[in-house]
Amino acid sequence: MIRALTGFSTRRPWRVIAVWAVVGIVASVLGQVLVFRVTHTDSAGFLPREYDAAAALRVAREEFGAEPDAEAVTVLVARRDGRPLGGADRERVVGVARALSHARVEMPWADEQIPGLSRDYSQVPEVELTATAPDGSFALLGARLRGNSTDPGMHALYRAFQDRVQEEFDGAGLRTGFTGGLAELVDRADGEKTTRLVVGLVMLGLIVLVNVLVFRSVLAAFVPLLAVSVVGGAAAGTVVGAALLTGFALDPGTPSMIGTVLVGIGVDYFLFLLFRFREELRRRPEEHHRLVAADVAGRVGTAVTSAALTIVAAFATLGVATFGQFRVLGPSVAVSVLVMLLASLTLMPALLAVSGRRMFWPSKGLTKPGSPGLAGRTGELVARRPLLVFVASAALLGALAVGVAGVRMDFGAGGTPRGTAAADTAREIAGALPAGVSDPTTVYVTADDGRALDADGLRALRGALSGVAGVGSVAAPVFDADRTAARLDAYLTVDARSERARELVAGPVREAVRGATPPGLTAHVGGTAAVFADVETAVDRDLRTVFPVAAALIALILVVLLRSLAAPVVLMLAVGLCFAATLGAAALVFQHLGGAPGVNFVLPLVLFLFVVALGTDYNILVGDRLREEMARGGPARAAVARAVRHTAPAIATAGVVLAASFGALAVNADPSTRQLGFATALGILLSAFVLSLLLVPSAAALLGRAMWWPSRAARRAVEAGGGQEVTGR
Repeated sequence: MIRALTGFSTRRPWRVIAVWAVVGIVASVLGQVLVFRVTHTDSAGFLPREYDAAAALRVAREEFGAEPDAEAVTVLVARRDGRPLGGADRERVVGVARALSHARVEMPWADEQIPGLSRDYSQVPEVELTATAPDGSFALLGARLRGNSTDPGMHALYRAFQDRVQEEFDGAGLRTGFTGGLAELVDRADGEKTTRLVVGLVMLGLIVLVNVLVFRSVLAAFVPLLAVSVVGGAAAGTVVGAALLTGFALDPGTPSMIGTVLVGIGVDYFLFLLFRFREELRRRPEEHHRLVAADVAGRVGTAVTSAALTIVAAFATLGVATFGQFRVLGPSVAVSVLVMLLASLTLMPALLAVSGRRMFWPSKGLTKPGSPGLAGRTGELVARRPLLVFVASAALLGALAVGVAGVRMDFGAGGTPRGTAAADTAREIAGALPAGVSDPTTVYVTADDGRALDADGLRALRGALSGVAGVGSVAAPVFDADRTAARLDAYLTVDARSERARELVAGPVREAVRGATPPGLTAHVGGTAAVFADVETAVDRDLRTVFPVAAALIALILVVLLRSLAAPVVLMLAVGLCFAATLGAAALVFQHLGGAPGVNFVLPLVLFLFVVALGTDYNILVGDRLREEMARGGPARAAVARAVRHTAPAIATAGVVLAASFGALAVNADPSTRQLGFATALGILLSAFVLSLLLVPSAAALLGRAMWWPSRAARRAVEAGGGQEVTGR
């Protein structure tokens, strides 16, 4: 099957390239436009139904008409001269709120929005006076804007709303400030626009520079990146199309994760092909380049297929997770990697067949044998001193793994972000009102028998909530239209996104609700803090399930690919140690030394999947070459030296490129994204340079052909080598 695909692609290269170009461009454009139709930011919506916060969300939607995409914006109104608001000022605030609630806000259309495909968020917002500071220094308006908070169109609508509010109050000598999730998101996006552009250009420049330095060629530097960009667009469009057809929602971070993953692994797979193509062109100078391309694509295609299926299997295990964000991420990445695999077996061989030796112009490397260089010296060192290399590599990873001791998970956003106008407004509000006033913890109460509720029947529950340390105040109950459901807003004295808020809601608040809910009534606790508390429980359970399932699937793939029982054990132990080292280093940098509450809750899972899957990718490449070299006969250690020499340039280059892709996330202003970028980039570098080029080859040199036990190919290789010793000596 693999050779059939690669053979067809090298015989009909222009057809294959044309199809990929059309499909990639069309799918990319449609995917970028439609992605916001299939994403939503409501974490509670990703929780299983049995969780308390999910049940609270259902009551909010069914009884109070809460919309899943309704974004709350808090508007602070104060006098410019710093004096308390007077009677006329208060009347002005109420009047503006009433006027805003009857005026339609039109969404400005930007260049990236396409009428007919992009969603029009124009609407009449809901605006009301929600609170006044005890000292009268400011009043707060609560506004609700409906739409996907990650969509640039929604950002444009928010800016239009912001401009209108400022215009209404400016003439009266009043200043305004805006905060809330949408306001913070827009402020941060505006502030990071230049940074993201610069980082993206630097990342692309680094990838091109690495390829230029390695291949001394213009085409070899740019063609892989261009091809991967087209395929990445096709993959993202495929995921968005699948989501539209099946009706499942994507997490907003999924598309960017797909893009980062595909740039890295796509360039990796292309590099594996390029290095082997160059090697074979040197060895077979008289043979037509299309025949060489077909042969190379068939050989490398097997390893690439196994490597890609390893990633697919690892992420497919997220299908057993209970937390919806994991269940969405898994199939999305798996589908994207399958699209990239198809491109690796069709588009990339076609590009090699078309370009031939011109791929490496103007380098003269094809006319002379490659020098051993650093790769050759590394292979000789591993073969000559395998025990020393093995112990040193294991010691380095073990030292980093010590950081895992005492690691904690951070399940929140780390408190109020800093450095934006929205954050400054939030701090001003928190100086006079409870920190949770703009993001209350809400208790929803329903009658089991459908009877009408009243305030007197909820007085005990409200009193119990008010008596919880950490709850500043509890608002009077609000009833639905037929009074069969009630809502009580509890304003915490701590930020709703903080660790303390999660502990408070998961413990004392829910205990008070359980103890004070009258018989015949059912109460559920919702809100940001409650959602993250339940996310913590769901993620903890998922980690205990996904880790062993993913490890078992990857090990099974390795057994089938390598036709060995010993080699998979060595590789899995090695990547397990690398995972522990990477997580330990992240905990050391961010938690132990950086003062963060812990590492982001998704980091262990994402690291496990990427470090284990991608680390196994590199190990598959070097392991496949180790087996090939050992099958030629001769001393096992000489085979190890040759395998390292031939694979080190590809693995090292691929590792740098992939680490650069993820490293671009390390400069992000969002702490969780920064942790993810740093840790994943470090894990990839450790996988490439320590694991695949030192630890695994040194283990192979120590074990010799026994590493391939009980493979018949290994026994035949021993016989072909004249009974060379199987211990590697």
